[in-house]
Amino acid sequence: MVGTSAVADAGPGIGPRLTVSAKEHVAEGIVSLTLTHPGGARLPDWTPGSHIDLVLPDGTTRQYSLCGDRWDAHTYRIAVLREPAGRGGSAQVHDRLRPGDRVGVGAPRNHFPLVPSEKYLFIAGGIGITPLLPMVRQAELLGAEWQLLYGGRTRKSMAFREELTAAYGERVHVVPQDELGLLDLVAWLGTPRPDTKVYCCGPTPLLAAVEAACTAWPPFALRTERFTAAEQSAPVRDTAFEVELRRTGRTVTVTQEVSVLEAVRRAGADVLSSCEQGTCGTCLTPVLAGRPDHRDSVLADHERAANDCMFLCVSRSCGDRLVIDL
Repeated sequence: MVGTSAVADAGPGIGPRLTVSAKEHVAEGIVSLTLTHPGGARLPDWTPGSHIDLVLPDGTTRQYSLCGDRWDAHTYRIAVLREPAGRGGSAQVHDRLRPGDRVGVGAPRNHFPLVPSEKYLFIAGGIGITPLLPMVRQAELLGAEWQLLYGGRTRKSMAFREELTAAYGERVHVVPQDELGLLDLVAWLGTPRPDTKVYCCGPTPLLAAVEAACTAWPPFALRTERFTAAEQSAPVRDTAFEVELRRTGRTVTVTQEVSVLEAVRRAGADVLSSCEQGTCGTCLTPVLAGRPDHRDSVLADHERAANDCMFLCVSRSCGDRLVIDL
């Protein structure tokens, strides 16, 4: 599956191939991969909340949060939940990848950054623990006050549970649903705390419940990351529009039946994509003119209002024409 020659480019937007140096079962249905440069070189730096794109054996690309030690300059760690109803990416990781294999890996990107705060409340549901692990370590390093509320179906399904409790003790609140029921969000979030930032990652019902519980909190106190797309209203327009690719000078027509991503690819633009649902941030592209109809689950309201970028896989146009930096 993988050659042993010098590091090769894995494709547009993807850096050198990395070696799967270790693969470990870390919970029921979850494996972790440790990735290193085959020549021992330093890997690009990253910050808590970052993710990478992984090019799988069949050439498809999937996004995974970095959950290792950000100060280890030679190692990346990710964890992957097997999703029987998924599109096959997690099955490839579980069934096909072996230590010694090489995979294409994109440079780390962060749409879920840890902002400065006196105190943090981290809320994880299942595999949503992965982006929060480095945040917990960073908060600890900075001397901030923090607590982690970690829910899952069972103890056996909760990755890194023992690692967390061994390192941080009572600041980690483990809530297996089969033993203790759902997370008591009213108790944790019922009283707004102006000095606290809330970070949450997990399944859609958990995110919805946390958002509802934080309605009285100060603006921007809550930050979330989604693994599945948020429900969107109908597009602003249901007619075709034009997209100019400024660098190539080409203009394409985007009809109802295709995405902007599909249209620009047909015009020869080499754009990397992963989720194609507006959740991963891979296809973020600068907008030079026009007003996008933002339909992603990543950008905050103030970022959408700037109208200077868009996710090509799901977003469209409010007007007749967009100009993008491709």
